[in-house]
Amino acid sequence: MKESGILYIVATPIGNLEDITARAVRVLGEVDMIAAEDTRHSRGLLTHFNIKTPMFSCHKFNEGKRGDFFIGALLEGRSVALISDAGTPCISDPGHRLVSLAAEAGIQIVAVCGASAVVAALSVSGFDVSRFAFVGFLPRGKAAVKGLAETLLHVKTVVFYESPRRIAAVLGLMKENIPSAQICLCNDISKKFERIYRGTAEQVLEGILKNPAAEKGEYTCVVNLPEEDREDNGTVLLSSVPLSSLPALEARLVDIMIKTGCTLKDASRKLHEECEGLSKKEIYSAMLRLKDMFEVGDE
Repeated sequence: MKESGILYIVATPIGNLEDITARAVRVLGEVDMIAAEDTRHSRGLLTHFNIKTPMFSCHKFNEGKRGDFFIGALLEGRSVALISDAGTPCISDPGHRLVSLAAEAGIQIVAVCGASAVVAALSVSGFDVSRFAFVGFLPRGKAAVKGLAETLLHVKTVVFYESPRRIAAVLGLMKENIPSAQICLCNDISKKFERIYRGTAEQVLEGILKNPAAEKGEYTCVVNLPEEDREDNGTVLLSSVPLSSLPALEARLVDIMIKTGCTLKDASRKLHEECEGLSKKEIYSAMLRLKDMFEVGDE
């Protein structure tokens, strides 16, 4: 039986062609075929590096049908490189269906690491990014920004993508809903109009409106909620957290804290007094889970 080929997930530059790795150039030149999000767009990249490997489209509209074609080639022993228009495939880009099919078929999948707008923006933000959430492109409307505010209660830092046409409107909603949040907004990373804006939503929006080139290039936004807005005398500001999103015991603890203004430790005592059937061990476990989710103080 012929050995299967390898599916390479190859990161390409998000702007500056010098950001491509030597390994990526080698792999793209050695594989039997390339699965590209947009063959017309990627043609310039391949031409620049004199790569003559055949390309076939693999985008969100044909990924399901084309998957069988690529999997068939891989099972026949041919190697395939998956690339998106820019950056790392499958990160708010097509490709995950093909990767999933390859994994199910037992095909070897290899990541060829490289550029990523998310990681680039996090690295220049100056925020503590030991924990962060990446939420892709925000849905339209006020609910999206309110959801962003709730996510910030779970993790210190949130990253999202936004188009140049919508960025001002999104910043306006952030100004209303999370006015104290600190923002590092990266525009057109590694390209001609590259610029970083820092400050609150109000300050960043002011900078955007003053820049005549603000609608050039995509945006990667890093948002951080200051500790003083996450905590109030040791207790996280939990009033905006929907209790329905929490497990039962955690929800009851939060409900007691909100209604009485007490600490987590006091809330656990009250809960134990109210529910004799609950063991201290169960309540303590719920306390630890809340601390992990929201960094709740117990004093």
